[in-house]
Amino acid sequence: MSENAANNIMETKICTEAIVSELQKKKVHLFYCLECEELARNIAAESDDITLQSINWRSFADGFPNLFINNAHEIRGQHVAFLASFSSPAVIFEQISVIYLLPRLFVASFTLVLPFFPTGSFERMEEEGDVATAFTMARIVSNIPISRGGPTSVVIYDIHALQERFYFADQVLPLFETGIPLLTKRLQQLPETEKVIVAFPDDGAWKRFHKLLDQYPTVVCTKVREGDKRIVRLKEGNPAGCHVVIVDDLVQSGGTLIECQKVLAAHGAAKVSAYVTHGVFPKSSWERFTHKNNGLEEAFAYFWITDSCPQTVKAIGNKAPFEVLSLAGSIADALQI
Repeated sequence: MSENAANNIMETKICTEAIVSELQKKKVHLFYCLECEELARNIAAESDDITLQSINWRSFADGFPNLFINNAHEIRGQHVAFLASFSSPAVIFEQISVIYLLPRLFVASFTLVLPFFPTGSFERMEEEGDVATAFTMARIVSNIPISRGGPTSVVIYDIHALQERFYFADQVLPLFETGIPLLTKRLQQLPETEKVIVAFPDDGAWKRFHKLLDQYPTVVCTKVREGDKRIVRLKEGNPAGCHVVIVDDLVQSGGTLIECQKVLAAHGAAKVSAYVTHGVFPKSSWERFTHKNNGLEEAFAYFWITDSCPQTVKAIGNKAPFEVLSLAGSIADALQI
């Protein structure tokens, strides 16, 4: 066989495999809650195989939800997904009502995309009487009915503790994804990338993420108790002269990040930035990080979050130092699994 003939056969094989791969992609009908409309549109823009569907989110006079799933007959035999945001207890009931019904509409498969698992940090009991609400939420999600295609797939990003996978029952299949690839891509775009090192605010963050960031030198901080206070100290690593990026799964008030920044700066860090997958920021606590005349204008060069918490993204807008790294492409890929 001539070399040209062999090359032609190889090119034909590659083209055939590409066509087969494209034909095997699932056509997904994506429903979403009101908070997630922008993220849902971004996900659909990532793939021609994703079609947005709508729900009428209404309420009765007494405040209870009056809901209607549009095109319910058209999704029979189709792959269906729902993009959820459990941002507060007030919105969970109406979304769960929809989530429990969709698999019963004779769909081929059902996927719940819950980018932020909100009670993930309340996963253990320290004394008798503590309520581990992470387990409660996992039980609620585990009761999603089985569709014609089998158990529901549940896509969650950077859950607070990996052992929480065992809180879910066998009726659902949890798929734990991460936003770290978005961070590594962004870091590669920075000037002087060779000076970037990663800092973890505690041992828990190190255990959670260090294997995903092993291409970077690391610094680990720790919290020690002094009297009634918990003080952040540098445990290992040298940040001197480097652009240090603090990495964690989520931020609430941001107090720990600020204390870490102070410690890193005191040890000679040239710049300090932060990344969290979930910018929760209750009570607008993100405002303490914005570049304004409050003493923090030079504290954080960048603060990266994802769009897993839509209300935070809407509130922050384009205010420095915040940048939003969208999960849309990653979610679009996850819907094909």
